[in-house]
Amino acid sequence: MDTVQKLFRFLDESPTCYHAAANAKAALTAAGAVELRESEQWKLEKGTLYVVERGDSALVAFRVPEGPFHGFLMAASHSDSPTFKVRETAEAASAGNTLRLSVEPYGGGVWRGWLDRPLSVAGRVVIRQGDRLVSRLVNIDRDLLVIPGVAIHMDRSVNKGAELNPAVDLLPLLGCGKEPGAFRKLIAEAAGVREEHLLSTELFLYPRTKAVQTGLNGEFIVSPRLDDLQCVFGCLEGFLAAKPGGSLPVLAVFNNEEVGSNTRQGADSTFLTDVLERIAHGCGLDSEAWKAAVANSFMVSADNAHAIHPAHPEYADKGEFPVLGGGIVIKYNANQRYTTDAVSGAVFQAICQEAGVPVQRYSNRADLPGGSTLGNISTAHLSVPTVDIGLPQLAMHSVCETAGAADTDYLVKAMTAYFSRDFHRDRDGGIVF
Repeated sequence: MDTVQKLFRFLDESPTCYHAAANAKAALTAAGAVELRESEQWKLEKGTLYVVERGDSALVAFRVPEGPFHGFLMAASHSDSPTFKVRETAEAASAGNTLRLSVEPYGGGVWRGWLDRPLSVAGRVVIRQGDRLVSRLVNIDRDLLVIPGVAIHMDRSVNKGAELNPAVDLLPLLGCGKEPGAFRKLIAEAAGVREEHLLSTELFLYPRTKAVQTGLNGEFIVSPRLDDLQCVFGCLEGFLAAKPGGSLPVLAVFNNEEVGSNTRQGADSTFLTDVLERIAHGCGLDSEAWKAAVANSFMVSADNAHAIHPAHPEYADKGEFPVLGGGIVIKYNANQRYTTDAVSGAVFQAICQEAGVPVQRYSNRADLPGGSTLGNISTAHLSVPTVDIGLPQLAMHSVCETAGAADTDYLVKAMTAYFSRDFHRDRDGGIVF
């Protein structure tokens, strides 16, 4: 299966952050990864691939080298995308004979695109199983919901950028008639449990749109959740394809980037440092050797980038704007909203050149500041040279986003080369990679 079709399968089978993490873990397990649990003691073996999960939605995978290693070669991306979270008291009062769901926006989405299209619900539930509480994934895999727009006859301003009130205009329509408890019953059935065993839910809306290839020659891909599952997929594929190098490879997939990352499974948590410290301990590194390993480490923060828009080129910087299909984007910002500096940018650019992968530069237009990424959040906990990269896309945070078909393969090739390398500083302070 070629890269685009594998990406499409990953996108279609990952309607929520929980499913994305589960599918990434399944790919790692199929490659021989041994699952570790944070609540248990670890005994690491040389040459073995491991994966550890947190919060059912974030994971860290790593491979212990056969011999000594200089430091850690890391890549981080995120599993979540803007959507709507279903409230625990899900059924909402509605006019007429209709039943709606009570939802609230998650992240900063382009919400108008969610109107008038088939939607459904997926996520995780917590159930009682004897004297245990366990999490279980659920997905109502059918066209279930719609958020109906208002007819132009009733709202003549509908094409003039009329504001949508999330508490009024963005509640999805579930059915006709007043059936108290119908939604909870549906979720219990999907989880395969009796209603009384369903204790709590963490459910999100998702569009039923499948990933597709468009363009005269199939040069574009259109799909929900390209930000950031395209980078999750590319980093994962590169991690699995890499050959052993002189550094210990680490793949991190965080959750909650779209809402600030300050959760126990986000980049602004101790998850990555907790795992790395336990790796160091399991490999017999003392405190001094651990700090030396961190100093000989590198991180790639992979989160998609804005391509120049064909209708609105004025939003892009006139000198540093990426294009679809033009290769991996290295992101720069003078105020370090992106962590790339001269050293980290040069290292990653050199790796891409050797892998035969084209590279583009991106800077926000000076008067249009962008948001922060995983890089500058995670380096507050683990201070290592970091480069911010992404793949160019249009309509970021829309219900469906557009990217270049060739760019995913570029990321896989670059990350395969990256994870196969050694990164360390020599006695004169120079960088060897």
